[in-house]
Amino acid sequence: MWLQVYFLCLSCLILPSQSQVEDRASLRRSNDPTGRCHYTFTVASPEESSCSGGGMKPEMDGVLSRVALLEALVSRLLAGADTGTGIGDKSNGKEGLQEAYAQVTAERNQLQQDKEHLNRQIQELHRRVGKLSQEAEILRQKPCQQTHTSGVAQRESRPASDPAYDPGNGAYQEMKAEVTEVPASHLIPEVNHNLTVCGELLSVGDPVLHRKADSITGKYGVWLQDPQPQGPHYTNKTVWRLDAVGKDIRQLFVYEDVDQFSRGFPMKVLVLPEPVESTGATVYRGSLYYQRKRSRTLIRYDLSSESLATRLDLPHAGFHGQHPYSWGGYTDIDLAVDEQGLWAIYSTSKAKGAIVISQLDPESLEVKKTWETNIRKNTVANAFMVCGRLYTVASYTAPNTTINYVFDTATSAGRAVSVPFKNKYRYNSMLDYNHAQRKLYAWDNFHMVTYDVRLGRVSHGSS
Repeated sequence: MWLQVYFLCLSCLILPSQSQVEDRASLRRSNDPTGRCHYTFTVASPEESSCSGGGMKPEMDGVLSRVALLEALVSRLLAGADTGTGIGDKSNGKEGLQEAYAQVTAERNQLQQDKEHLNRQIQELHRRVGKLSQEAEILRQKPCQQTHTSGVAQRESRPASDPAYDPGNGAYQEMKAEVTEVPASHLIPEVNHNLTVCGELLSVGDPVLHRKADSITGKYGVWLQDPQPQGPHYTNKTVWRLDAVGKDIRQLFVYEDVDQFSRGFPMKVLVLPEPVESTGATVYRGSLYYQRKRSRTLIRYDLSSESLATRLDLPHAGFHGQHPYSWGGYTDIDLAVDEQGLWAIYSTSKAKGAIVISQLDPESLEVKKTWETNIRKNTVANAFMVCGRLYTVASYTAPNTTINYVFDTATSAGRAVSVPFKNKYRYNSMLDYNHAQRKLYAWDNFHMVTYDVRLGRVSHGSS
């Protein structure tokens, strides 16, 4: 078809020149000397048969240029036909789009089904977590029965059909004799034997981080474990925490153990009957001891019954900024616990700001005995008791400071010491000793840490 168009166009270009030959008078086209085209009307001369310098060359040039254009156009058309840009190709493209759309739709439907399946799994997991939480709470409320307190209870808990547990059985009697003949010293590890003696503080280890507070209320506070827990509800693994930043500190957070404490999962939050003053609280024998806000009143809060057990004023004690530690924080009365019991570290107007130590009755909070030292309370960063001795820390911000003073209540004498101590996070606001763990517990600028301590081997009688 394209070849027919080509020859038709070619014939149209050639025919006018043939008519000009046949006519005697005709319109002629020719180039001038500059190459420009001129049209002239000519009449055959009776004298001359031809014009010199004329001819068909200009017209042939034009025809050739047109033929070249036509050839180029035909080539382009033929190339388009070969690549399949016609109607058939359009139908193929439409079919391809339909197939792609169908595939995308199928994938979308599959994703929707997967999403619904995952949602069902999530709901099932939530249901199981809720059920496990309920079971855990039931187990917490039902403490294990202590069956080892009497021989009768032990015998009742044993299988009656097992002859090995029959007291009249010869094998049982032989086994019992062998057990009782083992020296007790062989059953107690050396480290536990070391914990049964008291001595002077020799060294303090590097701080070990257990948790970092996640808000401004955790800049300073109190965290402890009871060295001598009482009752079935809490153990020596239970962790107690008070955030001491705020106007009305009453919330006592309770954690099952150090692992749950580190992860931030309290098992209970107790609301105290009276607000707490600063970071001087301590936990001992199933009770929380603390100073009531803006007063010299001491409070014993029973942790099992969750009620106020005792309240009593500490005679002549300064409070609410009268005799704090050097870091401030209304740390006028600091309660502490060690191998010998409950202590209060404070000052009075009579002592003129020097540290006063009083041993307290854990039940009544009555003062049993008092000692006055010669070190001013506002010149030290913090203090704690170990084996009836008071130890003070020189700085609460210096990363490498010292425990700089010791006062022995057994001899009523004090002296300077230099035991290296680290404030890793440079704002240590709480420091208490746990004689069961043989560790110092500290709150250092949002960070709750412990320090291992090493004591000299000195018997109780020499302290």
